[in-house]
Amino acid sequence: MQGIRTKKVLPKEKNSLPLHRVKDKLFLASSPASPVDLYFSPNPAPDCSFLSPGLFYLDLNIYRETVIKTLIKKQNEELYRLIERVKFDGKYYRVKCARLGEWKYCWDLAVRVQFVGMMPGLAFEPKKIISKEDKKIIYRSLVLINPYELWERKLVEKLWNLRDRIEFLIAKILFHECIHILIFLGKTLPSGFEQTSIFLEFKELLKFANSKQLCPECCGVQSHLRNLVDLCPDFSKQSEEKPDLVTELYEFLIHEKYSIKKTDLAFGLPCSNRKISQNYVKLAALKMGLCMEFNKKIWKKEINRLQMDLEKLYDRIDDN
Repeated sequence: MQGIRTKKVLPKEKNSLPLHRVKDKLFLASSPASPVDLYFSPNPAPDCSFLSPGLFYLDLNIYRETVIKTLIKKQNEELYRLIERVKFDGKYYRVKCARLGEWKYCWDLAVRVQFVGMMPGLAFEPKKIISKEDKKIIYRSLVLINPYELWERKLVEKLWNLRDRIEFLIAKILFHECIHILIFLGKTLPSGFEQTSIFLEFKELLKFANSKQLCPECCGVQSHLRNLVDLCPDFSKQSEEKPDLVTELYEFLIHEKYSIKKTDLAFGLPCSNRKISQNYVKLAALKMGLCMEFNKKIWKKEINRLQMDLEKLYDRIDDN
């Protein structure tokens, strides 16, 4: 803890802490000030209370970008090249540019580190900007890194020093999200461009995940997704959109499995397929929207069945 800029929060300051109550549980919220501040509750994680010496203010600027980039470079050169020139200040930096025919294709990436909510990271799908005058197409992506799992027991046991832990966690999250970016890049840019090994690996995994080798797990997951889509009012009357949505959701679940597995192999501290399937089934459900009230019990049963079949599918993928 030496050299870390922290300060004890006095009792009179407690009322100003940016904490929100949701379903009788407190979760951390980011401060609107810049640089980003984080206030820890007396017990930031249920299994790490022995580490929390009270309410603290943590300046995230203690991390070193060079160290984070070096950690990523040791694991994957392609991902390092993606972020090599990017500063973690939320501003866009040009990371790739190539010409195909008369048009120039460019890719801009922004990385922002801040505590917000309970998602470790988010990679937003690229925004497409077309300039007919310059004959240029620009894709802009934002990656949000949220190292809120700083006090997770396994991570604390691995890295006791706070700055080392922050840098490791940011590197791990950024590694994961940059995999998404390279896959977005591979899917978005014209076929004439050279593809990254990460995108080609993902394509192979997706092909395998749709093959007869993974039946009945693959068919089971897709069947449950189809049933859930039928229960959503937004899609129940639009039958022409159902197959596309089921395919999109299935690809999303495989996409996440690939990214998590590759990140775990690089950084360790792996999650079980049960936990992964539970988390991403919920996210897939959110992508569909809310189900109708009178179908709620059926919807919950279908979610549970989807989770069980998805866990089996992930196990089969790992066995390959």
